[in-house]
Parts: sequence; C-alpha cells; structure tokens
Amino acid sequence: MAIQSERRNVFVLGFDERHGADVQKIPDSDQFTFYPLLRSEELVHQKHYAIEEMLAKARGILRDFDGSIDAIVCHWDFPATPIAAVLCEELGLPGPSLEAVLKCSHKYWSRLEQQKTAPEHTPRFCAVDPFDDDPLEKVSLDYPFWIKPIKGYGSMLGFRINNAHDFEHAIGIIREKISRIGDSFNTILSWITLPEEVRGITGNHLIAEECISGLEIAPEGSVQHGVYRAHGMIDMVRDHNHKSFLRYEYPSKSPRNIQQRAIDLAEKILKKIGFDNGCFNMEFFWNQDTDDLWIIEINPRISQSHSYQFEMVDGMSNHEIAIHVALGDQPHFEHGQGPYKHAAKCLLRHYSQDDAVATRVPTERDLLKIKSAQPDTDVVITLKKGGCLSELLDQDAYSYLLAEVYVAGNTVHEMLDKYHQVVEMLPFEYRPLAGEKQA
Repeated sequence: MAIQSERRNVFVLGFDERHGADVQKIPDSDQFTFYPLLRSEELVHQKHYAIEEMLAKARGILRDFDGSIDAIVCHWDFPATPIAAVLCEELGLPGPSLEAVLKCSHKYWSRLEQQKTAPEHTPRFCAVDPFDDDPLEKVSLDYPFWIKPIKGYGSMLGFRINNAHDFEHAIGIIREKISRIGDSFNTILSWITLPEEVRGITGNHLIAEECISGLEIAPEGSVQHGVYRAHGMIDMVRDHNHKSFLRYEYPSKSPRNIQQRAIDLAEKILKKIGFDNGCFNMEFFWNQDTDDLWIIEINPRISQSHSYQFEMVDGMSNHEIAIHVALGDQPHFEHGQGPYKHAAKCLLRHYSQDDAVATRVPTERDLLKIKSAQPDTDVVITLKKGGCLSELLDQDAYSYLLAEVYVAGNTVHEMLDKYHQVVEMLPFEYRPLAGEKQA
C-alpha cells in the first residue's frame, strides 16, 4: 500500500471566501490544508489600521496552532506584505525580507533604488511634505507632474498637477486623508533601520514625479533562491481620461521585444534590491514614439487582479506560483492550457468627483441572469444601495469604482463584447446629495 504524504499547512494572510476559492483551485491543492490568518475584513481596506494589534493577533493564531506551519502567503498590498515579511522571518519561513519589501513599497525609497540601478528608466522625482507651509515651493519639477503618497495603492490620492490651482486643490484633499495609511506605514517603517537618505521621508510625505506615458505593461513573476522567473505579462489599459484604469488584460499585446526588455529590467532591479523568495509584479510605461521604457512601480506580491486571467488563459492561477514559492518548492506553471485565449478584469466606473447616493444597484437576480448568459464571467459589485459614492474606500481621484467584471473570450473582440453585454445588465442609479461635496 502506498504511503500518502502528510498535507502541508499553508496560512493565507487576509483570507476571504472569494480568494480562498481561488487558492483551493490550484492543481495540487489536495496536498495542502489552507487556514485563514486574519480575514480580509480584519486586515485590508480599513478606516484605521491598527498595525501592532494586527501583528499581535496573527502571532497569536500561529502560536496557538497545533501543527507544522509550512508557509504564509498573501495577495493583498498594505498592510499584508510587510506583516507577512515579519512573520516569515520570525518563523524561519521562505519570504522576502522586510527591508526588500519596503524598498519596493516606499515609493521614494524605491525610486532611489531604481535611480541607482537604472537611471535611464527612472523618471525625475522629489519628495514633498504636504504639511509644509509652502509645499509647492519644494517641488523641483516643471508642470505637469503627478503627486501621490509615499505609500498607497489603487491610485488613491494620486493627482495630475497642471498648475498651482491643481496643486492647491489636491493638497487640501491629501492633508485630510493621507494619515489613514501614512501613520500606519510609519509604524512599519519603525521596525527597521532606514538609510539616512530615506529617514526623513515619512508615510505622510508625497512623491512628485514627472509625467510619463505610453503603453502600460506589467510583468509578474517570482525570485526564489536567487533564480528569477517571469510567468506572465499584463496590459494595464487606461480609460478615456488617461488617469483611471479600464481593465487588466492578458496576455499582453505589446511587442515581444518590449516585453523582454521589461522582464530583464525587472530582474536587474529586484536583484539589486535584494528581493528573494517572493513574488512580484512591476509596472512600466513603454513610449511607442521614443521607445523609452519607464518604471512606474514595484509591487512585492502577485496581483489578485491577475488571477482570473491566468486561470482562464493558462488553466491555473498565479496562486500556484505564490504558494510554491512560499513553501520553498520550485513553482510549476504551464501556459495556454485554459479554455480561452484572452481574459481581463474590467473596472466599471462612474466618472465624477461629485458625491451621490446609490438609489439602485444590481441585485442578486441581476447577477444570476449574467451568470446564466455567461457562465465564466464573474461580477463583483462594490457599491451598496443607499450608500454614498464618497464612502467607497481607496478610490482614485477622478472616478468611483462601481463593479469589477471578469470576462474572457477567444478573441479580444469577443471578450470586450461580452463585457459590454454585462454592463447593459448592471443597473446603477444615483441621487445627488443636497449641498454637493467633493469626493
């Protein structure tokens, strides 16, 4: 009789039912037992991030577990990636160091590292204290430029600045909202010794960057025991306002040689940073007119926004990579084994900075109709009936995200046609608030 090997225990930091189901669908999931390590509603999209309490609770769960702890995985950004790095180091599990994670996540520190390694691919930048008496005076860039927090995600509090009026408007909003993540990020920064060039740039600072543009692409991959691998390239398509994302599409339609340049540049920078035993996705702009390749940012994790696309096109999601890297195993990924040739996460948005109340949103019956018509399409509604647009957390500065629509097709045209069919089946209605307020 064959002896069955013992299942290994994998803790998922920021567990929720939707992504828990994705994890369970990896090809060899029967070899693992998955456990929640803080649920997503305890960890992400919080109005206040009690970082020390979160870390203490996670430590308690792991300390009280009666069994081997073989891996910790996470697919969320803040504060999951730094907490995961701390826990993995304490338990001697594979994972990138906290310093390497912060070199990716702290936007100013990351730019300094990029500038040292690939100055010709790094846009001009400077740090700005939004609480300075005259913060605009400290900006060393010409108009137009972008400002955004040192730590953020999903384009939150990111503003394109064309003139002094734009800057003054943006700074007013930023001063009200930046501390929600900034103060908590400062707690995490206190856990390591920062280099002198970064020490004064806190989580409540901004980074100003020159405007760059082009086709936006994102290689995703892993580094394990110094071995770098890229398992996919995503096109990050912006909407008509050139500021908000419209969809994340796979596979990329960018030229193969441009994809390879981005893959090679990501490897060069990650190895210089000292990033190892972890997953990443790194965003670039390729300017088709000048052939310049610009670094946008580095994310020290897989993107859950890419999981559906990999599953539909390749037959397995990027969780397959993340889990095996976290276990110290060599990851295995096959391409082109899925039921479709193209897939995307599409972002249905309401373009306005004015607040409103949702008087009608899609019901469960509406979603069942969509599932009946398109069985492989998934829809996640982010707005609740009776809710205000301004209550949606972590929005960009130019729109409100109403729904995430995951679609696939054997051609790009088929995929987008299915998306437009879904949009027609998603009823949203609003009532303006009396005494209109800015988002």
